[in-house]
Amino acid sequence: MKTVTEQLSTYAAYHRDRRNIVSHFFGIPLIVVAVATLLGRTELLPGLTPATLVTALCIAYYFMLEHTLALAMAVFMGVALWLGHWLASGSQALWLTSGVGLFVTGWAIQFVGHFWEGRKPAFVDDLMQLAIGPLFIVAEWLFALGLLPALAAEIERRAGPVRGAGTHA
Repeated sequence: MKTVTEQLSTYAAYHRDRRNIVSHFFGIPLIVVAVATLLGRTELLPGLTPATLVTALCIAYYFMLEHTLALAMAVFMGVALWLGHWLASGSQALWLTSGVGLFVTGWAIQFVGHFWEGRKPAFVDDLMQLAIGPLFIVAEWLFALGLLPALAAEIERRAGPVRGAGTHA
């Protein structure tokens, strides 16, 4: 199993343009809520939906990678799961339009970011990067708060510096 540093460095290598990174702060949460919404309507057992199961599996994986990030991911994904279940509990029209609408909008934002980046999304080369995307934005939030500086420095050393808007490497 790859380490958190390897996973985040791989993901970061596809995201060195600041505009692309910023687009992910909008697109990824929309996609995570959309998935929780679309998977949140059917109960497998009382109180257990596919959304709950996927969320629990993702958080367990994040704990295997790094505990501080996993705790932050539990909060992020818990909020997304709550919102997804709330949207899924509405009418069928609300469930489908919000789930599909958030999903399409989130991916549209992602692809605009990758247009600016001039590089394909990381998941094209490694499907596991779909689970790393949410971890990446939460890690970036924590790095901005001054947390996990050694991890932030190692990721930048491996992936290279972030380019500002309008600049190219």
